[in-house]
Amino acid sequence: MEESTPVEDLLRRDRRLIGAALAAGVLLCWAWIVPMAVDMYGSMDGASAWMMTDDWDFKHLVLLFAMWAVMMAGMMLPSVAPALLIYAAVIRRSPDGPAVAAHVNAFAAGYLLAWTLFSLAATVLQRVLSHQLWLSPMMEADDRRFGGVLLIAAGFYQFSPFKDKCLNYCRSPAEFLIKHWRHGPAGGFRLGWLNGLYCLGCCWALMMLLFVGGVMNLWWIGGLTVFVLLEKAAPFGGRSARWLGAVLAVAGAWLVRPQ
Repeated sequence: MEESTPVEDLLRRDRRLIGAALAAGVLLCWAWIVPMAVDMYGSMDGASAWMMTDDWDFKHLVLLFAMWAVMMAGMMLPSVAPALLIYAAVIRRSPDGPAVAAHVNAFAAGYLLAWTLFSLAATVLQRVLSHQLWLSPMMEADDRRFGGVLLIAAGFYQFSPFKDKCLNYCRSPAEFLIKHWRHGPAGGFRLGWLNGLYCLGCCWALMMLLFVGGVMNLWWIGGLTVFVLLEKAAPFGGRSARWLGAVLAVAGAWLVRPQ
């Protein structure tokens, strides 16, 4: 049996460290979201009590933004793992090998920045929808037609060329890195930012469905998280995007039908 080289040992260590860091980050995110969601559909006097207010002052808006940002991180970090691992392997084999941690952290920061900005937009949108009485106090569609329109829009988006382009990059992290490669930690940040934008382009419409099933509905959050991961990483992921699109469009049409 051939002995592994020092570089191969370091690559294995990098994979373990990155995997552990991602797992820890995801668990921390869910450790905040789950108690909040459980309480919201329960007594509403614990972790979610701050949501039960008629006065959405600056403090409550910051908490709402933090909720979105943490939820997006918990949902999206698992799907960026392949890109991070490939990026770390390339850096380890390059002259920048000793600084692999700085590069990986910069990539992750750029990726999370894209979803943090999305979270800011989602926070504003939620307040607008709540003000228009299109969302219930439980943060879910209060009008079946509104929910139906969101489902139809998300369903058709699954068939769009832009969705295909973004999903292809998400499903082919090596191709993405080759095309957009930049050197140094600053380059890593830019790569993470671009990867986050492609990921956002792939998944933003699906994230809007949280307004249909409930922003704090754990079944809805978990289902979207699993589907996004399968869509990006599973061999049948490309086909599943269209399957889901058809299902969403039909479900939306059923909701908006005349009664």
